[in-house]
Amino acid sequence: MEATGYSDDLAYVHHVGFEGFAERAAPWILGGLRRAGLRRGTVVDLGCGSGAFAARATAAGHRVVGIDVSPSMLAIARRRAPRATFRRGSFADAALPRCDAVVALGEVLGYRFDRRAGRPALRRLFRRVFDALAPGGMFVFDVAGPGRATVEGANVRVVRGDDWVVLVRRREGRGRLVREIATFRREGRGWRGTEETHVLVLFRPDQVLDDLAAAGFVGAQVAGFGRERFPAGLAGFVALKPPSADARPAPRRGPRAAAGRATDGGGRASRSRRSTSARVRGARR
Repeated sequence: MEATGYSDDLAYVHHVGFEGFAERAAPWILGGLRRAGLRRGTVVDLGCGSGAFAARATAAGHRVVGIDVSPSMLAIARRRAPRATFRRGSFADAALPRCDAVVALGEVLGYRFDRRAGRPALRRLFRRVFDALAPGGMFVFDVAGPGRATVEGANVRVVRGDDWVVLVRRREGRGRLVREIATFRREGRGWRGTEETHVLVLFRPDQVLDDLAAAGFVGAQVAGFGRERFPAGLAGFVALKPPSADARPAPRRGPRAAAGRATDGGGRASRSRRSTSARVRGARR
């Protein structure tokens, strides 16, 4: 494991100011698990951050294993979700227990805290998740894609809290998104400043769908996780391991045809294999 990212100050700011995405997504994801009959089983939270989703999932009765590269984030998560199990690790090679679901929220699969991040690592992860999931299991995640650098028409953002300020500059090029982050926390009568640079790999949604199908999943792109709608440059996915699957299938020709087109071109509709399409639709209600 290499650079960790999210040192103490930025982890704190993320916890108190930027947990909204996971908080708003959690009820929809947990509702989808219930409708799929996945109740009280093990859920792996990849890139668990400060434990926002883990807290919701344990409260709903699930056993949660959270994995993150940042010790500072994990320290907050252990306080926030004491019934979950947390360990430090990278999505690229962390051991995945047998489970009913895997979630990865907040673009975590593209962060180059682990230099292996990229499409080959994503393909390998898809195969590992497929093998870890019980038949009928669900994989829910989002990734950053082209166009993610601009938010609300700007490439610079300043956000303030009661005792913190964060300034983010974004630039995009050659399939990468770079965020230069300056964090300021109040310290007595003054302020303490820290800086971090985060680099993310950008993934095209059509390639993500192809790679899910190649791993054996029935996958669909979704326009949001419930009421949490995605802005331009952010894509979410729901992927199901077919109920009859007990091993990853051999590689097939035309993975895109095997899984069906999962979007209508605008990323809002989906089609999937008949045997599991109803469950994919149910997860998106």
